[in-house]
Amino acid sequence: MRAAIYDRYGSPGVLRIEEIPTPAPGAGQVLVKVAATSINLSDWECLRGSPLYARIGGLRGPARRTLGSDIAGWVERVGEGVTRFRHGDEVYGDNLALKGGFAEFAVAPEKALAHKPPELTFAQASTIPQAGAIALQGTDGAADGVRVLINGGGGGTGSFAIPLAKRCGAHVTAVDNASKLDFMRLLGADAVIDYQSEDFTRSDEPYDLILDLVAHRSVFAYRRALALGGRYRCVGGSVSTMLRVLTIGWIAGRLTRRRIGVLAVREGPTRFGPLADLCVAGDIGIHIDRTFALEELPLALAHVGEGRALGKVVVTPA
Repeated sequence: MRAAIYDRYGSPGVLRIEEIPTPAPGAGQVLVKVAATSINLSDWECLRGSPLYARIGGLRGPARRTLGSDIAGWVERVGEGVTRFRHGDEVYGDNLALKGGFAEFAVAPEKALAHKPPELTFAQASTIPQAGAIALQGTDGAADGVRVLINGGGGGTGSFAIPLAKRCGAHVTAVDNASKLDFMRLLGADAVIDYQSEDFTRSDEPYDLILDLVAHRSVFAYRRALALGGRYRCVGGSVSTMLRVLTIGWIAGRLTRRRIGVLAVREGPTRFGPLADLCVAGDIGIHIDRTFALEELPLALAHVGEGRALGKVVVTPA
């Protein structure tokens, strides 16, 4: 089978397309014929090996030679003990543990997969698992009268988080680079901020809930941006920032009647399935910026990693 592989951390140039043996599913695993794989920021981080937590399991070189976790496709074969799927089933899921989605076939644990809703295309379904789980859990608490800020609102997770928070009645402020401001307004944001020209932590009106998808500021700046009783949660960012949030942020938050911490994202079909239901019902839109062929994966990863994607980017092996 054709697969995009890499043997060392670096820029997209370290990737290459090769013919490698098709993997076989083990006990409790499913072999998926990949129709589409969406790119997450975690793919970019694992490619570069930065931040440092992206090297878990492979400090000097990648633990998995093929990236890509959010897959959609057909069941090709099942391993021993698999009962929920059979050959030909249309499935999708977040294969974060094993990855391998940027290839013609990928092996995934049975528990990571769900039956694809027939109303969604494979490309659409592939955008939901990881970004959807983060968006759902990160906007928990949004409601009428709640002031929500989403930092990194123009990317894949933000494209779900903004309309989810708006659907709950919250006032939403979205932050990203200048090229994404109109897109975030289209998603429903009440206010937008270009982070290159304005510091959202110095707003005249503090926020009740902050979902930070690209954390890099000081804990005290985040505290300043929160209203009394407010909650800040980050997903991703530099190791130093996340450590400060986990330690100093927790203490500073408690002392000032605020909650500052890292969002521990829970994975699996029960976590992203509710968003798929909303997408099928037409309550939440799916925004695919571009679709790339497998051979164009270096361009696709750069498009996401350099902050140019409006919503999600999808890669197809065919």
